Amino acid sequence: MVQVSKKEQLYRLIRSNPFISQQELADALGLSRSAVAGHVAGLIRERRLMGRAYVLPDDRAVLCIGAANLDRKLRTLEPLRMATSNPATAAETYGGVARNIAENLARLGSPCALLTALGDDSSGQTLRTHAEAGGIDMTGTLVPAGASTGTYTAVLDAGGEMVLALADMAIYEQLTPAWLESRQPQRNAASLIVADLNLPHASIALLLADAQRGGAPLALVAVSQPKMARLPRDLRGLRLLILNRGELETRAGRALPTESAVRDACRALQADGAQDVIVTCGAAGVYHTVPGDLQWLPAHEVAEAAVVDVTGAGDAFSAAVCWSLAQGDCDLSRACGRGLEAAALTLQSPYTVSPALNATIFSAPSPTDQE
Repeated sequence: MVQVSKKEQLYRLIRSNPFISQQELADALGLSRSAVAGHVAGLIRERRLMGRAYVLPDDRAVLCIGAANLDRKLRTLEPLRMATSNPATAAETYGGVARNIAENLARLGSPCALLTALGDDSSGQTLRTHAEAGGIDMTGTLVPAGASTGTYTAVLDAGGEMVLALADMAIYEQLTPAWLESRQPQRNAASLIVADLNLPHASIALLLADAQRGGAPLALVAVSQPKMARLPRDLRGLRLLILNRGELETRAGRALPTESAVRDACRALQADGAQDVIVTCGAAGVYHTVPGDLQWLPAHEVAEAAVVDVTGAGDAFSAAVCWSLAQGDCDLSRACGRGLEAAALTLQSPYTVSPALNATIFSAPSPTDQE
């Protein structure tokens, strides 16, 4: 049997994962980091490597960072009654804010990648297989030993509206600043970074600091009111924050009953450093910042009978907005209009990400589409 040299093993590891860090190479091969650096330098001299993780600008992916869960949906067959058993149907699907956004982006034709943590279990493997089959690059995924894949369980009423949700997201505490640092080449190669607030506070702060120093533009997507505590006070470097009205109230520390109050809260976020803010208001529509003001866009009308499941509509909205930004279209009104179209389509699908989603649904083409 032919013995494969350490340098050749290292070369194969880099080919399979161009974003692998030198420390990961050292750990995998039982070498010191200095020995790894020597082998890399040798491969570059031999022109077998042109520098790791080199990506042409046209191929730069939108990089989503955050949760990838197994979603369980329980929907009552009759009006929900508390404190008793309710007849219901059950279904399992793939979810997680970052994962949902990544799948929506892939369906819109955007190169996209997902940095997440998956358990070393069957759920984690099926999540990864499904993502890769859908065109999502899963290079760099963390698989902590002994950890379970994240789960999200939603209870929906007979009309498809969410009544209660339970989330087991402990695995995402391992998406630490040190782990993000190990994925620096992949982050550097992104056209846009979209992160959800399942990440620890310190990890969000690191992404903000990188964006402020000139890294890839950063969009943050809130996931719940309790996790607003993970959003740093200093938002300098943030291109866009997407959150709902309740999450904005949590940040502001007060109720926001009027448009004027929402406007003041958004101005406060901009004073903290955010360039733009989008506030979603469920079936009513969205607010978004414009220079010096706030603009309202009503949601697309969807007949009540046509609503199948609200789960995932917000993520479809966020994905379409981020797709527009990644296309170079900085018109936030147009981006939000596309988001509302994607959300309306998703409401009418039994799936968290609608299989019918593609860029042709958008009524207004992006600048790159017009060229």
